[in-house]
Amino acid sequence: MPYSVECHWSPPNPAGLSRKDRASGTFHAYVPDELSSALPTLGAEAQRAAEEAVVVLARLDERIRSSGSSYLNHLLIRSESISSSWIEGNRLSPKKLAIAERLQHGDRVALDVIANVRATENAIDEIADPSRAITVRDIEELQHSIEPRLEPGLRTTQNWVGGPGNSPLRADFVPPPAAEVKRLVANLAEFVSATEGNPVIRAAIAHAQFETIHPFIDGNGRTGRALVHTVLKRADALRTVLVPISTVFASDTTTYIGGLTAYRQAPADLDHWVISFAEAVEAAAASAVLLAEDIEALDQTVRTDLIEHRRAIGKSPARPRTGSVILKILDSLAREPVITIESVSVEHGVTRAAAHRALVELAEAKILRRTKNHKGKIICYSADQHLAYVELTEASQRSRKA
Repeated sequence: MPYSVECHWSPPNPAGLSRKDRASGTFHAYVPDELSSALPTLGAEAQRAAEEAVVVLARLDERIRSSGSSYLNHLLIRSESISSSWIEGNRLSPKKLAIAERLQHGDRVALDVIANVRATENAIDEIADPSRAITVRDIEELQHSIEPRLEPGLRTTQNWVGGPGNSPLRADFVPPPAAEVKRLVANLAEFVSATEGNPVIRAAIAHAQFETIHPFIDGNGRTGRALVHTVLKRADALRTVLVPISTVFASDTTTYIGGLTAYRQAPADLDHWVISFAEAVEAAAASAVLLAEDIEALDQTVRTDLIEHRRAIGKSPARPRTGSVILKILDSLAREPVITIESVSVEHGVTRAAAHRALVELAEAKILRRTKNHKGKIICYSADQHLAYVELTEASQRSRKA
């Protein structure tokens, strides 16, 4: 059974704290059970919800694979990372993220999210390999790629979650003491590596256990959500695409936190959490399918818009020739919605002059928008209609909950 440890708190640096946060006192840190290598028995409703979610994921994977939408994975990772940052309280637009990603500079929030994009891709490409066991070190490296400013490694001090102030005495939840963390993370790594059975149940338990341990000073939320994708990939529940589950969590944090709270009860209300998690997986899969359909339709629309623009200005031929740089740019907008003269020249093997002409024409057709720096110099071109769909994925989840 899980248990609580009574701990004493005295703020190490009370300067600048409120009167309540300067207070010393006792608090209780929650220590969860280690996970068994066998999945627990669930109620009929929770089991059915998890099984239905697995079917939905398989359909999503097949839908994306058969459509040849190779761009979608990175687009969904970008959407997932934005939503994950929203859960952490950082508001960031898809355009701002894409510009920072292309130019390799931007504000701290944008660069943090880019690191999260890369970390999520790393989780899928490396530790999601089912032929190798996951180690504590793997989880540490995953978190460090998300929070590179921090020293790598598990926390050695007490942390806490939520609450009105800056003290564990007023927190919503206090994870286990630091002395328990390595043991619990090692057990979690073994669970992810060795446990068999329904992948949605496995992902739900792994995520909730990770968030309960809260093994790092920062980046626990984003690392825990990246772990979801790792479990689903290792279990072969998804082969082609990432399911944007953070988009759903970000749209309804009350349900998300309520599910984690149910998991931490004694005894754990695992059914409540698994049902909530399975519903989030299904909603995320639906969003991914809708995004793919919308982007495919948009790609056709922008081609038509370009032809109409060329016809209106008397350019012949109105339909660009097959293999032209301007069509190559259009074909890559979903994958690379922010581009520069240099990137077009390098990626499509054309001169800078040819790249510039194509970008100017697309801007005049209102397919691309010029972005300037504070000196008025054009620094990049953005496909704002494509970027808008990343934000609409998150917005559709908010409206679903409204």
